[in-house]
Amino acid sequence: MQRQRLADCSILLLAGGRGQRMGGRDKGMVEWHGQPLVAWPYRVARPLTDDLLISCNRNQQRYSAFADKLVCDNEPDFPGPLAGIRAGLSAARHSWLMVVPCDAPLIDEALLTQLYGMAVAEPDKPVMLRRGAQWEPLFCIIPVSLASEIEQAWQTGERSNRNVLLALHARALEIDQHDTRLANLNSPNLLTEHSPPPGT
Repeated sequence: MQRQRLADCSILLLAGGRGQRMGGRDKGMVEWHGQPLVAWPYRVARPLTDDLLISCNRNQQRYSAFADKLVCDNEPDFPGPLAGIRAGLSAARHSWLMVVPCDAPLIDEALLTQLYGMAVAEPDKPVMLRRGAQWEPLFCIIPVSLASEIEQAWQTGERSNRNVLLALHARALEIDQHDTRLANLNSPNLLTEHSPPPGT
């Protein structure tokens, strides 16, 4: 069945981190069940947008197979996910930027569609996923019109995506506390604790 694209929405896969829990390895390129980790969120996101971005700071040639455009941090030493989001906001061709980490291979189309649906219902505010009291700031959707405010927060020294989005009155998409779709497989042990979704 043909999936319907999310109207006016770019999607950013974050793969620009230091990979400390992976011993410094590039998480998005770590193999999981025969494919690099980034391939799993890619296969969900690809049909939903014609503007798929990846934030990466190494292995650009390999990542280029999974993106319409690559972006990278404009500062050295892996300054954190907010840097990748800034770059994504600058490059996005649509009015919305959805953000998903590359080490979340269990996400599904329903989750991304739900995130998008909540955002467009109140289009001037970001939306973040939240499990109980725990915000999940790397699963979010941001109006690109807020890019200048996010840049201003960066220039004043803020480096927390969560803090920036909360200051911009982000709303919560509440997810069950045990929802495995949000599993971040960001360490060797976690890679062995999960299996691909059924039917993949």
